[in-house]
Amino acid sequence: MNIGRSANPALNKKTFANSRSLAGEEVMTVQGTVNKIFLMLLLVLAGAIYTWKIVFGAVDLQTGSQQVTIWLAVGGIGGFIAALVTIFKKSFAPYSGPVYAVLEGLLLGGLSAMLEAQFPGVVVQAVALTFGTLFTLLFLYKSGLIKVTQKFKIGIIAATGGIFLVYLISFILQLFGVHVGFMYNNSAISIGFSIIVVIIAALNLVLDFDFIEQGAAAGAPKYMEWYAAFGLMVTLIWLYIEILRLLSKIASRR
Repeated sequence: MNIGRSANPALNKKTFANSRSLAGEEVMTVQGTVNKIFLMLLLVLAGAIYTWKIVFGAVDLQTGSQQVTIWLAVGGIGGFIAALVTIFKKSFAPYSGPVYAVLEGLLLGGLSAMLEAQFPGVVVQAVALTFGTLFTLLFLYKSGLIKVTQKFKIGIIAATGGIFLVYLISFILQLFGVHVGFMYNNSAISIGFSIIVVIIAALNLVLDFDFIEQGAAAGAPKYMEWYAAFGLMVTLIWLYIEILRLLSKIASRR
């Protein structure tokens, strides 16, 4: 069966290619994947609560922000390593996937708390918009209002690749002291760019839904439920961060 492609680096066209279950073994199901997604969300929440409390539990917000910096590094770097391990060794997903979720939670909790301290209310809005987008797109996908055609896939993959290329170039330029203003300031162009990124990140969820269904239909082994859940979490975390950035830019203009 042709599995298709996804713009998500964790869920590319080769994800299930060499992952077929043997006769008599349990296989991946959509419901099983949903259960894993829910568990990973709880792990993200646990990590986020920990770093959130560090910021708001300190004597003052400045001290809290300083204390949480190390956890931001642990979460960011550790989450990246856990993601690489999961991508290159799919059978480790039942172990590395939950580790990734906790580490990303540490990063998201600290980042969210620092932005909440600057722009009160921004985190609640970001969480609501993220899950609102998730369930809206899931409904549109399941109802058939959004059809995952080959042209749709290619368009989202190309757009996603373009965005990450822009981010990569921006990162390299900053290493040489060149600041890319439109990426980080609160200008109309910067806000417009963030809106585009949020839209592309959201549409990646549709590809992930489709990819998970195809993986289950292909009879992938049970551990692939964790891998597929991990892949969708990568997209969901990216979407949340981009929405949080967008709302922060808008709030800073007031």
